[in-house]
Amino acid sequence: MTYETLKYEVRNNVGHITLNRPEAANALDVQMSRDLMDVSFETSEDPDVRAILITGSGRFFCAGGDLKKFAASGDSLPKLLKEETTYLHVAISRFTRDDAPVLAAVNGTAAGAGMSLACSCDIVLASDSAVFTMAYTKAGLTPDGSSTYFLPRQVGLRLATELTLTNRVLTAEEAREFGIVTRVVPGDQLSAEATEIAEEIASGPTAAFGEARRLLHSGLVSTLETQMELETQAIAAMGATKDGQEGVQAFLEKRKPTFNGN
Repeated sequence: MTYETLKYEVRNNVGHITLNRPEAANALDVQMSRDLMDVSFETSEDPDVRAILITGSGRFFCAGGDLKKFAASGDSLPKLLKEETTYLHVAISRFTRDDAPVLAAVNGTAAGAGMSLACSCDIVLASDSAVFTMAYTKAGLTPDGSSTYFLPRQVGLRLATELTLTNRVLTAEEAREFGIVTRVVPGDQLSAEATEIAEEIASGPTAAFGEARRLLHSGLVSTLETQMELETQAIAAMGATKDGQEGVQAFLEKRKPTFNGN
């Protein structure tokens, strides 16, 4: 498929998604949200995609919602926001619930929905020049894109509230210290380092990664006994997979396992 607002290609089992509205700071509009939803369906159904890497074209990762289009919509803004967030939320849900881990290479400003998108990813690498800000309430709006789910879990409720109410701008290093960013790297090394990590993950036990991701999310809301039962079911299911059997055998034979993603 081709997309109006995204670049997408699969290389070495990594689905590379590039937000591609550089003239608008990669701001999210209805079309980009729809494109993200559609590409999430594509990655979900392609067994060759065993990791996903999201970045932005140009100087910005994503400046949030397209406020110019918001203003131009006039009285139909509530309808536009419902449509746009519906597409975006389906995309984030699909990326989060599927097996392939999702990485972000934050190459510049991540504001509003851009910060939300980064927060939803499993591993976040940021350029040393990147900045992060919630931005929503600065425009008289409220957060979307999953940030009210992920951000308090990453930084704690107190700091999440401060960042949401004050729209404080975080440097990449501050975002790393708070747990929003996994690693900060020099800007000229970001793409190469993010790709290397994504390809390493893509060579791993994809089904086990998916189950582990889902367990970590459910563990935040489940009771102890419920969560341990989910762990039992998951590890038993992985023991029946070819990757699970290969991993055990490779460990016993003191060799590097070869995982096929199933």
